[in-house]
Amino acid sequence: MSAIEASLPSRGARRLGRVLSDLVILLLVFDAVAKLVPIVPPPGALPPLGYSDDIGLTRLLGALILGCAALYALPRTALVGAVLLTAVCGGAVVTHYALGSPLVTHQLFGAYLGAAAWTGLALRDARLRALFAGARVVPDEL
Repeated sequence: MSAIEASLPSRGARRLGRVLSDLVILLLVFDAVAKLVPIVPPPGALPPLGYSDDIGLTRLLGALILGCAALYALPRTALVGAVLLTAVCGGAVVTHYALGSPLVTHQLFGAYLGAAAWTGLALRDARLRALFAGARVVPDEL
């Protein structure tokens, strides 16, 4: 029996992982679409965050978030998507920290989202659980 077979999750765990992952994807897509829709953000909305007030920057950020969501949504690229999502969430945490935003609701929201993404991925992907457990994942098992 391989390490992957030994760590197969129950149906409930896989379902919970899928629900967590779907919620993360939904939040990311909602955020990305809000940045991509041709609505001009209120003047002066971005400079307090430490960014220029350029609409192109907002659109670029929306495209990056949508790309992360797409990679995370596809099973074969979910790991890459989770890593990129972690980077985006880290940037959000740092931005809110620099602004002095409330800790629990603003600063740590990116950490909550990242934790939900990784938990969801680990619950639905036996290869990732085996990797976290220190088992050697052979490419043939992928």
